[in-house]
Amino acid sequence: QVQLVESGGGLVQAGGSLRLSCAASGSIFSIKAMGWYRQASGKQRDLVAVITSGGTTNYADSVKGRFTISRDNAKNTVYLQMNSLKPEDTAVYYCNADDSIYDYWGQGTQVTVSS
Repeated sequence: QVQLVESGGGLVQAGGSLRLSCAASGSIFSIKAMGWYRQASGKQRDLVAVITSGGTTNYADSVKGRFTISRDNAKNTVYLQMNSLKPEDTAVYYCNADDSIYDYWGQGTQVTVSS
């Protein structure tokens, strides 16, 4: 079992920045990749960014050049630095951990970008 706790969401003006954090605990040795997904109201949950245990990263086209995913292995924490935020980035952001068998999810954190 893996437990994920997110933090760092909030309200920001367009063009601003936020940093999300996701602290993992439990069977973290089994995690193959961690990522961030987001779900806007009335829409499906979509991948934002992912980082593998080997450090490979991948981003949705809509956030490339603006968002950066990183991790601190000593703290078992993954971060999402979000710059140049746009109103269309408004969504609930969920942290995900994949151990190749199960998908684990955090509780979600709201990010609202005002125009």
